[in-house]
Amino acid sequence: MLQSLIQMRGDTIGASDGEIGHIQDFYFDDKQWVVRYVVVDTGVWIFGRSVLISPQAFKSTFEPGNPMLVILTRQQIEKSPPMESHKPVTRKYEEAYLGYYGWPYYWLGLGVWGMNNTTTPTPPPTESVGGTVAKGNQRSEDIDAHLQSIVDLGRYEVHVGGGENDESVGTVVDFLVEDRDWTIRHLVIKTGTWADEKTLLLAPSQVDRIDMTNKDLHVKVTRAHLMQATVYQPL
Repeated sequence: MLQSLIQMRGDTIGASDGEIGHIQDFYFDDKQWVVRYVVVDTGVWIFGRSVLISPQAFKSTFEPGNPMLVILTRQQIEKSPPMESHKPVTRKYEEAYLGYYGWPYYWLGLGVWGMNNTTTPTPPPTESVGGTVAKGNQRSEDIDAHLQSIVDLGRYEVHVGGGENDESVGTVVDFLVEDRDWTIRHLVIKTGTWADEKTLLLAPSQVDRIDMTNKDLHVKVTRAHLMQATVYQPL
């Protein structure tokens, strides 16, 4: 089932022994367009610290008004590697994080989640897998994790064309994710007055590149093709 990430922001996350906090953001892999981490604001519970929760930990899906539950304890989360000193999230940090919980590296294997194509609640094993992943002679900490924030990308302008024909056609306002595997299926685009402020769906495959410097999202379609996109009806 498709879920709106924007609607999920602010929702409560619960551990097996109490509340953790509220959803603040989502980090997704801009190569496969899969949500890799939920960013949770813990409030005053652990001194205002934000923590990352992998979709591998969730045992309940989004239901308006109900907390989303994870198969972790508050102590496990409290002792997880702190993310504040690792912004932006690096591959080295991911190895430390996944190694702490004993979860497999999602970037190893042919599936969306490494060896798997769906997420199933996986309790951390008694022993950590840890380790260092290398790419050729390159150290793992130098490898780009390709993670983007949906909060940041939600402020980007959408551009078509390129070069002298480049033009802004709207902004990103939401992301629709498949709750079985946390894959982003659609970006929700709000057009300008040129298209009567329509809200349209755009597939990630239609994204050409993300320009973080200028905060722009460049797409492969033309303005005319964009007008033929599916009109979004809120979930």
